[in-house]
Amino acid sequence: MSDAETFGLILLAVGLAGALAVLSNRLGGVVRIPAPALFLVGAAVVSDVFPRLGDLSITTVERIATVALAVILLDGGMHIGRRRFRSVAGPVVWLGVMGTLVTAVSLAAVAHLIFDLDWLPALLVGTALAPTDPAVVFSVLGQREVSGRAGTLLEGESGANDPVGIALMAALLSTGGAGAVSLGEGVLVFGLQMVIGAVVGVAGGTVLLAAMRRLPLPSEGLYPLRVLVLALVIYGAAAAAHGSGFLAVFIAGIVIGDESAPYKREITRFFGALASLAEIVAFVVLGLTVNLATLPDGDAWLIGLAMAAILAFVVRPVLVGLVLLPIRLTRGERVFVLWSGLKGAVPILLGTFILGAAGIGDKIELYDVIFVVVLFSVVVQGGLVPWVARRCGVPMRESPLEPWALGVRLRDEPTGVRQYQVDPGSPADGTAVADLAPEYDLWIALAVRGGSLLQIRGDTVLRAGDEVIVLAPDKDRDPAGLFAASLDRRGGEPG
Repeated sequence: MSDAETFGLILLAVGLAGALAVLSNRLGGVVRIPAPALFLVGAAVVSDVFPRLGDLSITTVERIATVALAVILLDGGMHIGRRRFRSVAGPVVWLGVMGTLVTAVSLAAVAHLIFDLDWLPALLVGTALAPTDPAVVFSVLGQREVSGRAGTLLEGESGANDPVGIALMAALLSTGGAGAVSLGEGVLVFGLQMVIGAVVGVAGGTVLLAAMRRLPLPSEGLYPLRVLVLALVIYGAAAAAHGSGFLAVFIAGIVIGDESAPYKREITRFFGALASLAEIVAFVVLGLTVNLATLPDGDAWLIGLAMAAILAFVVRPVLVGLVLLPIRLTRGERVFVLWSGLKGAVPILLGTFILGAAGIGDKIELYDVIFVVVLFSVVVQGGLVPWVARRCGVPMRESPLEPWALGVRLRDEPTGVRQYQVDPGSPADGTAVADLAPEYDLWIALAVRGGSLLQIRGDTVLRAGDEVIVLAPDKDRDPAGLFAASLDRRGGEPG
């Protein structure tokens, strides 16, 4: 067989595997199992059937998963944006840091006291399982939008606590995790990673936004690629400065998220697609590192199931629930956020750090325990998220895909043009266009309801869910409050 034919067979196999992975998203919706679980288990089964597929080095897997996670975090930050993040910034930082630390310490105590692990392995397992995962959270939510602050808080936590967990794991591995001196060194390393990552993220996001606005490129297709390569620069700069690259790209995504820039819609769509691909890649390569045949060894699967149950029904709702107390949420929102703290690619990525570490016994067993906990979280908790939202009274509406676009291209940035969606309970909900705050001097140029264009007249009544294009010539007065429900109507100001 010639080299061309061999290469063709390789491309055929890769293409078929990719097609099956993409189609599994559709299958996940039919069988009510989140797609990440299908990627993870499918890759683990394939690696057992074809052992050569599992020959990737741990270093290679870590690097692939790291790039994939950086893309996912950048897309997640862009989806949140500065305006949404500002309303829950304090709660996100508080829950992202303290929630991760409380979860890590609690699970370490469980692993040590109940399952008789030494303190260092127990701390490593607890730290690996502490972060929630943006890939799983965004995948489970899918085309659903959670109204109010609960959705933003959940997305913000999943993006904020990953850098915290990764920095904590790096601090433990670099200091050995034992003794007061090592503990002090670990706290210092952790704090430096967070501070440097945040500073590089804000500065990098500001520079990235300036480049997006002021540096023209010869082709439309280059604009998303520029954002991608500069995001990698931001990650690399933070990591080279001994900071958290993940935190840096997440913050950079928030900085540019809802700011206007040339070809911004195309950039957003590009990263949405790239993040979906990154999710598939991350779970597949991590799944290839799992050996299902070793799960019965040392009762790893029993320990994993027990820890998953303790995490889902004790640690998260009770201990992390105490961390959540200062944040003003309705009871339903509180239960929904606590239940929906899903584990995924990040804990398994942290598990690969354990595999690559020296001086730790039973590394395979620890890794298998992490895999079982993640699988339980994705399948059981992730599969029940929509049901829990309904039972808790948390509004979650389907946001169907919109494959048809209607728009106009302009050479220069339009001034005073804004796009909003009418929230339930907002001043615009149930108000005729002619009666909509005349002091703002607004003109609604376009409105879409249920996928159809509305004919705009003075007596046209806007409803919740309508999408409107607004011309507002006064730059100093943002009419966003007319279309968004106030925080008081959504359950109170965040604490």
